[in-house]
Amino acid sequence: MKLLRILLSCLLAVTIFIVGIQPAQAFCGFYVAKADTNLYNQASQVIIARDGERTVLTMANDYQGEVKDFALVVPVPVILKEEQVHVGNPQILSRLDSFSAPRLVEYFDSNPCEVRMYESDAVFKSAPQAAFAERQLRRENSLGVTIEEQFTVGEYDILILSAKESNGLETWLIQNGYKIPRGAKELLRPYIRQNMKFFVAKVNLEEYDEGGFERLRPISIAYESPKYMLPIRLGMVNAKKEQDLIVYLLSPNGQTELTNYRTVKVPSDREIPEFVKAEFKDFYTAMFQKSYERENKQVAFLEYAWDMASCDPCSAQPLNQEELKQAGVFWLNSPSRNPRSIRNNVFITRLHVRYTGNKFPEDLRFQATGNRQLFQGRYVIRHPFTGTMNCSAANEYKRSVRDRQEREAQTLASLTGWKIDDIHNKIEFVKFQPTQWWRNLWN
Repeated sequence: MKLLRILLSCLLAVTIFIVGIQPAQAFCGFYVAKADTNLYNQASQVIIARDGERTVLTMANDYQGEVKDFALVVPVPVILKEEQVHVGNPQILSRLDSFSAPRLVEYFDSNPCEVRMYESDAVFKSAPQAAFAERQLRRENSLGVTIEEQFTVGEYDILILSAKESNGLETWLIQNGYKIPRGAKELLRPYIRQNMKFFVAKVNLEEYDEGGFERLRPISIAYESPKYMLPIRLGMVNAKKEQDLIVYLLSPNGQTELTNYRTVKVPSDREIPEFVKAEFKDFYTAMFQKSYERENKQVAFLEYAWDMASCDPCSAQPLNQEELKQAGVFWLNSPSRNPRSIRNNVFITRLHVRYTGNKFPEDLRFQATGNRQLFQGRYVIRHPFTGTMNCSAANEYKRSVRDRQEREAQTLASLTGWKIDDIHNKIEFVKFQPTQWWRNLWN
């Protein structure tokens, strides 16, 4: 059945070509592997679903350690009420990751001695409850910290704070048992100057134990604000090395772009040697690091941009309507001022940011666009035909495959920085016998 579906997909691509409609990126092949977040030891994930000034931000908590020591401090543009906070299902992040991850695909050459009806390389172009004594309250006021809201949602005790001074906020958090690194005031100061509030969460151990959770669940917040940004600076306070961040941006329009950093597409549609199928994890991590260094470690990488209604090839099925709702998509089936607009549409942009404090001095700022150009990080393995070939074209085919294998080796070395000799040693080069000069004379 899988082969039948792929053949039908190829047939459809050819049919579209015949009738004169150019497909965005026609593709027929077998999906075999993906570069999801399992490639990284600690990759933070965030979902941002936004339409106009309405935003739903979902933060995955990949905290490793005792849950009693967990503390989350996130600058937010508005004061949030309890009804604006929701504890979500971690499976939604896994679904988005699987759907949008860069992928490895493979093709199989046909017998060069058989007549083919057509040939085309176009397929390759293709997110506390606590009682405060009056004395403690006076101390908080002296620090310039105000508790705007406090409530419990799921296993989290949540405070919404405002502050006048960064050193006062830092002192308050430490005095109240939030395990944040000392010296955080320098990074808190810009948010206070912008009059932003602070979403502060700790784990309610009683609720956590009663829920029988194996890990912390993601937190979603819904708000309205003209600010379209993601604060990443606080995450650098106790970072000892580079941080990986995957952002899934969901929009009813098109691609979402960064306004204060360059966005670069990951290298894509590159043909690489067959042995990479067994080493795809090593390949992608090496390739990403090489690209990161090539761009001076100061860009965001676009790994995927696609309409959620389809995928080609599918490394996972598109999210259904209920799953999209869990991901924060609030505009499904909502009335529209423009009757011609497609309100059920969801366009996903996947950005991968590897950052450090000195290379990313600002938080990420986004803008929505109407750009619906499709893109995916895709890497291609082409398997040579290995069956019996009894025709004059066989040696020419083998020669072309040998040349192709060398190009694939050079491409792999360029993408990853791997030594060309090591790559050559892993490739099973096709052997061919050159045509003897006299055969053309008598045959």
